[in-house]
Amino acid sequence: MAKARTQFVCQNCGTVHSRWVGKCEGCGEWNTVVEEDPMGGIGAGPGKVPKKGRPVALTTLSGETEEAPRIHTGIAELDRATGGGFVRGSAVLIGGDPGIGKSTLLMQSAAALSRRGHRIIYVSGEEAVAQVRLRAQRLGAHETDVLLAAETNVEDILATVGEGKRPDLVIIDSIQTLWSDTAEAAPGTVTQVRTGVQAMIRFAKQTGAAMVLVGHVTKEGQIAGPRVVEHMVDAVLYFEGDRGHHYRILRTVKNRFGPTDEIGVFEMSDMGLREVSNPSELFLGERNAKAPGAAVFAGMEGTRPVLVEVQALVAPTSLGTPRRAVVGWDSARLSMILAVLEAHCGVRLGQHDVYLNVAGGYRISEPAADLAVASALVSSLAGLALPSDCVYFGEVSLSGAVRPVAHTAQRLKEAEKLGFSQAVLPAGSADLPKGTGGRWNEIEGLPDLVARIAGSKNALTRQDEDV
Repeated sequence: MAKARTQFVCQNCGTVHSRWVGKCEGCGEWNTVVEEDPMGGIGAGPGKVPKKGRPVALTTLSGETEEAPRIHTGIAELDRATGGGFVRGSAVLIGGDPGIGKSTLLMQSAAALSRRGHRIIYVSGEEAVAQVRLRAQRLGAHETDVLLAAETNVEDILATVGEGKRPDLVIIDSIQTLWSDTAEAAPGTVTQVRTGVQAMIRFAKQTGAAMVLVGHVTKEGQIAGPRVVEHMVDAVLYFEGDRGHHYRILRTVKNRFGPTDEIGVFEMSDMGLREVSNPSELFLGERNAKAPGAAVFAGMEGTRPVLVEVQALVAPTSLGTPRRAVVGWDSARLSMILAVLEAHCGVRLGQHDVYLNVAGGYRISEPAADLAVASALVSSLAGLALPSDCVYFGEVSLSGAVRPVAHTAQRLKEAEKLGFSQAVLPAGSADLPKGTGGRWNEIEGLPDLVARIAGSKNALTRQDEDV
């Protein structure tokens, strides 16, 4: 008789090993490899004979298509992040730090959908029914018809939601607490998480109910568990924010039924989450227009333009190695901008500490912020405040050239709406609005930007001498 085969799976990253090891080769974590029985199927070993398949119908790419039916929550920022609402039969994974407001957001959306006549089931695996009711009372959602259950067994959950009329939306909070009788592993392990998510997705596809799954995040900010879970679901949303700030951002990183990189902005209050229809005003609300080292960046988040202030502080240092501190931006990108300023513009920052901060706790990921960061650095070093009605955007290359970026017209339109009459942007932008000569300052390289800021300082010095 052939010996039964076993495999060893890392509970942190899902890497499969042929034998037990103390340190996982995939993620480098210690004591996370556990022995598991391989699932049946092709290549699973002796005794695991797959059943004979049946042919399926083949079709062509051409043909009639129908838009996926959606469930609109009535919460505009949530509908924006999901691409227009929850798609029936889809599975959405929402991750975020503990206490950031995931359960609050889902409770408010469940109440909003219930008021619209939808059948909503909320399953909590971390809180008792009384705890969930207390949150609902605080949010003003206790008078709605949301159905509530506190259960962690996958089979019991599926039997519960499968009874009676089909639910329109099922919320599982959270997937790390699920466990199934078919998997011999502790709750929260790779096997249990994968098994539970597969069962929930199968139910959503078979019944047409939308499924929302809540996932914990690791200290690096990634959703805990195997990355295969993110590949299994239809959409992945991250609910992020800083505990020191009152705003929260729901960011879309994957969506099979809509655009990615969309964001929904909320403001946390004692009555729950409030929608922020114009996030630019939120990030610029406490701006000091006369302070040097501050530049307004016109950025894009998916299809939404966002204006945010970039703050820089350049101070002399007596240390042998100057400090470089960054909050809200890529530290490697800052090092590149500093090198380009010193190599091509003659701006000496080797004996200065550099501190960079994105106001409001916002985080910038697009390279179009290079020009705004460079402007803030030069402004702080020169001690000269930049024009208060000017925005900056453009990508800086290693040669010092400034490259055009996409969505120029949308960035400028958002700036005009908020009262900004000037902009410094790359030369040769494709979709620059016509008939706006004199307001948009196009530059070809970073030396032009430094010369412009230095020229304005010289002009102010001459005015002071005349006085």
